Amino acid sequence: SSSGNFGIRFTYDQEKCILQCCILKPRGLKPMDFNGLADPYVKIHLLPGACKANKLKTRTVRNSLNPTWNESLTYCGITQEDIGKKILRISVCDEDKLSHNEFIGETRVPLRRLKPGERKHFNLCLERQIPLASPSSMTAALRGISCYLKELERCQQWELEERGRILLSLMYCTERGGLVVGIMRCAHLAAMDVNGFSDPYVKTYLKPDLEKKSKHKTAVKKKTLNPEFNEEFFYNITQNELQKRCLEVTVWDYDLGKSNDFIGGVTFSMNAKGECLKHWMESISSSNKRTEQWHTLSNELPGSTYAD
Repeated sequence: SSSGNFGIRFTYDQEKCILQCCILKPRGLKPMDFNGLADPYVKIHLLPGACKANKLKTRTVRNSLNPTWNESLTYCGITQEDIGKKILRISVCDEDKLSHNEFIGETRVPLRRLKPGERKHFNLCLERQIPLASPSSMTAALRGISCYLKELERCQQWELEERGRILLSLMYCTERGGLVVGIMRCAHLAAMDVNGFSDPYVKTYLKPDLEKKSKHKTAVKKKTLNPEFNEEFFYNITQNELQKRCLEVTVWDYDLGKSNDFIGGVTFSMNAKGECLKHWMESISSSNKRTEQWHTLSNELPGSTYAD
């Protein structure tokens, strides 16, 4: 049964890898509160994807069944490949200060229905699918529990797959005689802390590096899964020598007093594959040209990397 209708507008900028979702007006939401109204908010979530990292939500509108949000929620680091395979899950919930927030309805949009550069408007019908509740709010219905466990398992698989994205720039600068590595920002990182966030920082090494002299580290950004760094590091090295080296970029969650957690990494070398190899070769072969690109973080810890 329907829980109301819903308007949403998408714009995808392929060049900047930005997906904008403008939440418009739902109509005729189900009353959830004693006063016959609801306190709705909208949550969007890219599937598959690290669960906490890519959930975005609107503000809550009090006492309304026909709220107007006109609020834009933005995802960075969304590649053309994501558009081909990801689905956006849009759920509407009722905020409840005293008990658990209640689920009103949800709908899903495959991103492959979007074309780069066009603004696409959808009018969607919210389905009253039974959401997978959190264990604390669940009745003892075994069916519910098995559903919940299945969803949990799926989330864990996605979290293994998806550690987040990093936006890097590379340039070989002939004037300075070396490689300039720009750590721009990260997007939807996996959450490593109990509060559902991380305190991320980025580290780079140019290997082989026996004396560990090549290490650079960004500042730590507190409580965020979408940190902006905008820091540049310089390696004094010839273009020829660079072909024999490997640039390792890793993202860590800073923890006071205990060892830092590895979030994900990406490695550039002549032996790399796909986008990493392409970006690396481009930066080595063309001097003084800054190339910026999003890369997906891998959850494999590169050999002998230290969390310091």
